[in-house]
Amino acid sequence: MKPFMGEDFLLSTETAKRLFAACKDEPIFDWHCHLSPKEIYENETPRDIAQLWLSGDHYKWRGMRGVGVDERFITGDAAPYEKFKAWAACLPEFIGNPLYHWTHLELQRYFGINEPLSEKTADAIWEKANAQIKAGGFRPRDLIARSNVACVCTTDDPADTLEYHKLIAADDSFQTKVLPAFRPDKALAIEAEAFLPWLAALEAVCGREIKTYAALKEALLERVAFFAEMGCRATDHALTPVPYRRMTEHELEDVFAKRLSGAALTPEEAEGYRTELLRCLAKEYARRGWAMEIHIGPMRNNNTKMFRKIGPDAGFDSISDGEVAFKLSRLLDSLDAEDSLPRTILFCLNPKDNYVLGSMLGNFQSPEAASKIQFGSAWWFNDNIDGMREQIRALGNLGVLSKFVGMVTDSRSFLSYPRHEYFRRIICEFIGDLVENGEYPADFDTLERIVKDVAFGNAKRYFGLKD
Repeated sequence: MKPFMGEDFLLSTETAKRLFAACKDEPIFDWHCHLSPKEIYENETPRDIAQLWLSGDHYKWRGMRGVGVDERFITGDAAPYEKFKAWAACLPEFIGNPLYHWTHLELQRYFGINEPLSEKTADAIWEKANAQIKAGGFRPRDLIARSNVACVCTTDDPADTLEYHKLIAADDSFQTKVLPAFRPDKALAIEAEAFLPWLAALEAVCGREIKTYAALKEALLERVAFFAEMGCRATDHALTPVPYRRMTEHELEDVFAKRLSGAALTPEEAEGYRTELLRCLAKEYARRGWAMEIHIGPMRNNNTKMFRKIGPDAGFDSISDGEVAFKLSRLLDSLDAEDSLPRTILFCLNPKDNYVLGSMLGNFQSPEAASKIQFGSAWWFNDNIDGMREQIRALGNLGVLSKFVGMVTDSRSFLSYPRHEYFRRIICEFIGDLVENGEYPADFDTLERIVKDVAFGNAKRYFGLKD
């Protein structure tokens, strides 16, 4: 029996162990996350481990609800210690869930605590962890530096002033790059209730009224230029479903005017607007050499009662099962036909689409970048052992695994970086099995280069990250 989450955790062969040893200390490029640039800049010491662990982590909230914990101990007004105790009591129930592994990796890597967390050990671990936090070394920048993070790309709305990015960039004492990533989802969601308030925010940051579709495009391209000045190299789009319905400029102006009047749009009008605005932005991304991330498949805010009570991003999202292939193909092809398809990373939330995306890549590759069209890492409900193995296997079968740009945290927590270690162990085990089974030669010069590239080097080159 192996020790619990010991040195060879998830590594069953000598080849896998050797490959992990080669890549485990590679830097991290966290090119998709939801960390707060404000929190990175302000760099405050957390109050306790409950704040570090449970504030804003909807993965944990969702798990606690599954155990039957009262909402008071999840997002309610319970004391931090009570919330921590509730989390500790839940943890032994998460057998087979990545939350169990992530929690203990974080305890081991940041606190040096190897004892499993449970209701029985909660008090001792609460005291040990909080004593270390009080002693220092757990501020956001400390945790990023300790995790060997070379660059963080936050997720930012076009109407964001990026004031904290400016302040971080001006601080020479912090070596990690913190760059914005352009996420215009609110601009694309014209039918949403939040669209008009968002448009007012865009008008405020641009300093002028936006009363036409042409003016909206101009304003968004102006914001793209501003993000570029701030070092942006990536964009992010959540698409459920993928849109593809072409419209003329005249039709787009009519749709925009109709929405400004307060009238409801038809689904066809909203889809046509979304298609054409996305195409407009994608062409600009291609011109600037940016990478466009497309996240396909979340079905959000399913629980109306809890959405009204707590709001979005609180653990009430799930996987959609809509069709993906045809409209995604037409969207990408419409850009490629005009030599305006940017570097694109395709993520699917539904694993049924692994082979859809894995096969889509080969349709639009180009020598301007190795694996210009990428299959994004196993994401959200899939960033577990099985999900990662299935995504890696699909990419290996259908694409070029050695050029994969690797893992993302997709997290709001500064303690999430051991998820990169988790991924590195899983891919080293996968590749190690190929070698041990005689399916790939034991050429360790090549093998070690591949795992180092997947860990860091490929993403660094793909996004054009400078030293």
